[in-house]
Amino acid sequence: MPRLKNKPPDYCLHKASGQAVVWLDGCQHYLGKYGSPESHAAYRRLITEWAVARPLATVPKQLPAEIRADLRVSELLVAYLEFAREYYVKDGRPTGEYRNVKDAIRPLQDLYESARVWDVGPAALRGVRERMIAANLSRKVVNARINRIRRIFKWGVERELVDPAVLQGLQSVAPLKKGRSKARESDRVTPVSQDHIDAVLSRVTKPVQAMIRLQLVTGMRPGEVVQMRVCDIDMSGKIWEYHPASHKTQHHGKERIIFLGPQAQEIVRPFLKPEVDAHLFSPKDAVLAARENLKPKNGRSRRTLRVSGYRRCPAKQYTRNSYQNAIFKACVKAEIPAWGPNRLRHNAATFLRKEFGIEAARVILGHTSAAVTEIYAEMDRKRAAEIMAIVG
Repeated sequence: MPRLKNKPPDYCLHKASGQAVVWLDGCQHYLGKYGSPESHAAYRRLITEWAVARPLATVPKQLPAEIRADLRVSELLVAYLEFAREYYVKDGRPTGEYRNVKDAIRPLQDLYESARVWDVGPAALRGVRERMIAANLSRKVVNARINRIRRIFKWGVERELVDPAVLQGLQSVAPLKKGRSKARESDRVTPVSQDHIDAVLSRVTKPVQAMIRLQLVTGMRPGEVVQMRVCDIDMSGKIWEYHPASHKTQHHGKERIIFLGPQAQEIVRPFLKPEVDAHLFSPKDAVLAARENLKPKNGRSRRTLRVSGYRRCPAKQYTRNSYQNAIFKACVKAEIPAWGPNRLRHNAATFLRKEFGIEAARVILGHTSAAVTEIYAEMDRKRAAEIMAIVG
């Protein structure tokens, strides 16, 4: 009878040492005292990691039934995190989703790390959810994290590591409804008041000022404005077209075009550079400009002058985090509530909807559905009150 290809290696005895051993891809792994529960647990973990790590063409169609039935939650999470580390990558760097997954599984690890996957049912998932509620997470965050946990078990079913009946049980747990759970409700994200925007504009560098103004007139995302380059902007027409090299819906195969009108062009023009692949908005340029404005003392060259607050070599481009931190620091200096650059999209959406309608706002903001634009665009209640004063 021919040998079964890709069969998981057997749990064996190493007679000289009395330890359990398994050979994986030519390497010998000692598992501890032969026959002990610890050695069997180590064997299951190694076999699971070996099966998941092998190329898809050589992975066994399924693990032995005795291993799958006794698979531990910790072993499933280790395998999934290895997959997520390679899957949730964009432009060579891990995306925020990988960090979100790690945050979501923390209470599951605390409560059921050593439990069998088969024993994680609806009651267990509700227990994990109660732990999240006790940590004062908002209802929407709790629902999102529970969905990520379900996604891990769905991935395990796809790899034939988890019995489909386990996933079916977890899917029976309904999401938390507004006003019908102990979870707190998150505050609505609203546009930034003009007074708070003006207070920040007077306390940040010119590149940050330009990025804030660009977001207000175009509605682009923070990640889109920080990566602007000359090579990404088509200036052949009266209205320029900015094609971000990377954007939020890129992995869905969608195209993102941001139109730059006269106001946006006026903001961008001073930052255009001869190097077409250089980023327009750079902390390094801001520091150099600040040094140029300093007056030399005692005959020292301007190049030797240091700018207060810059102890490290500044980066060549802003990131979403550094852009947000610059705004947060300005808010502290102005003694106003902190706000982030994402809220500027709400300002742009509200204005666009008021002046041109929900469909125009949807297209400019790059939303697939007008329902998403509704989240960003505040209703013009003042106008509604004026109308009712006349008709009602």
